[in-house]
Amino acid sequence: MARMHTRRKGQSGSKRPSTLRIPEWMDKEKDAQWVEAKVIELAKAGNTPSMIGMILRDQYGVPLVKVITGKTVMSILRENSLERRVPEDLRNMIAKAAAIRRHLEENKKDFVSKRGLQLAESKIHRLSKYYRKKRVLAADWKYSPDQAAVLLR
Repeated sequence: MARMHTRRKGQSGSKRPSTLRIPEWMDKEKDAQWVEAKVIELAKAGNTPSMIGMILRDQYGVPLVKVITGKTVMSILRENSLERRVPEDLRNMIAKAAAIRRHLEENKKDFVSKRGLQLAESKIHRLSKYYRKKRVLAADWKYSPDQAAVLLR
């Protein structure tokens, strides 16, 4: 599938495990509790849900949290009230827009970056509209560049 604002194809990324079965070397009863505790521990350390999944995959050999525990990383975080106020993808776009904005303060003639800021902010508005409709964000939530630093906390 093509990218939203360019004529290129998307980046390749890591693939999900081919089988959705628990590996035979894992003990389902014991490991489900351990994985859940590890997810909570990593979230308290300040990791995002996608980082938690990557850490569990790369360092601990857990292929998929949902297969082992029966719950997603986000549902585990919700149960333990560790969910962040702003969803991860929206937060990343806000951080990107803030970085471009800081760059433009020093380089006022950089029109390519100015266009990049417009595209990033349009994605932010589209995502926020989606999350307001799904009631993940409050109905009166609004993105403003001045408040972006506060939103990233």
